[in-house]
Amino acid sequence: MVHGYKGVKFQNWARTYGCCPEMYYQPTSVEEIREVDMEKKQVTVEAGILLADLHPQLDKHGLALSNLGAVSDVTAAGVMGSGTHNTGIKHGILATQVVALTLLTADGTVLQCSESSNAEVFQAARVHLGCLGVILTITLQCVPQFYLQETTFPSTLKEVLDNLDSHLKKSEYFRFLWFPHSENVSVIYQDHTNKPPSSSANWFWDYAIGFYLLEFLLWISTFLPSLVGWINRFFFWLLFNGKKENCNVSHKIFTYECRFKQHVQDWAIPREKTKEALLELKAMLEAHPKVVAHYPVEVRFARGDDILLSPCFQRDSCYMNIIMYRPYGKDVPRLDYWLAYETIMKKVGGRPHWAKAHNCTRRDFEKMYPAFPKFCAIREKLDPTGMFLNAYLEKVFY
Repeated sequence: MVHGYKGVKFQNWARTYGCCPEMYYQPTSVEEIREVDMEKKQVTVEAGILLADLHPQLDKHGLALSNLGAVSDVTAAGVMGSGTHNTGIKHGILATQVVALTLLTADGTVLQCSESSNAEVFQAARVHLGCLGVILTITLQCVPQFYLQETTFPSTLKEVLDNLDSHLKKSEYFRFLWFPHSENVSVIYQDHTNKPPSSSANWFWDYAIGFYLLEFLLWISTFLPSLVGWINRFFFWLLFNGKKENCNVSHKIFTYECRFKQHVQDWAIPREKTKEALLELKAMLEAHPKVVAHYPVEVRFARGDDILLSPCFQRDSCYMNIIMYRPYGKDVPRLDYWLAYETIMKKVGGRPHWAKAHNCTRRDFEKMYPAFPKFCAIREKLDPTGMFLNAYLEKVFY
């Protein structure tokens, strides 16, 4: 047992779904960066550090991570190991920023892993699912600190899909939100800027309307499901129908507050299938009026990589995230929507996000991942007795 090792049942930030044990060394004191190489712009951190604690440490050194997910109250090892992503065709999933790691295996061996040392294990361990051992430290490739301007403006689904390549080229971190049961889209550009920090945040619109009123109306819609389409259109008109701009240091633009309890699915599909998949999802909802979908469907993009169980393995990808909120903790019927979405995702060659809900088993993963047998062989070699497996992982590997 490593001093300070903490094995806990994994829950994602939405507190709805567990994918892998958080297998990492967690320091018992306030987390500090272990090593900073200013020449290479690389930092080595203990695997259990929260990204929220890492950002101010990087700020002190004038450094930043080039890309981040929406949530920072998560550990470096968890973000890496579950294949967390953001958006931008020049950027891979967050694990592509890992240049080295140390791994404690089931027999007590500590492996130093990088592209030049234990390279095959490194190729597997950057998205490790918690099943290869205990991650002790991670070395991250950083960039000089930078500021981002976020510009949000309204559009239509047809316009965005017809001009997708243009949008992807115009903005380094481009994503868009589609409002189901409508043509409405909110386009979000995030790009480097020298402008001073500024914010369009407003408590009345962001909280009184965008949270409290929305949650109440979503709760009402659990009794009158036909209201959902109206809610989606009404809130687009209220909150997303104008242009907004925000500027700040990068990690404050990348991360945002996820206020609602929610169920989500998020699959990566080949980027060239974006239009086909979204239009099929839209057609399904139009053909089945009793199937309702909360807003938004969030669409993001990522560069392909060579990490064995990365959803972006060997292909540039589009991530299509669907959501059903749980107003006041109340579960909303979602099975028909979920199954229809999964059917479309599988049809276009999709791979599910490891840390979000899905119904896939080993048979599915063998079809989805060309390198699945290779990962399994590495896992079985490092953990022959299954010390690091749990109920979820047994469904993945057996």
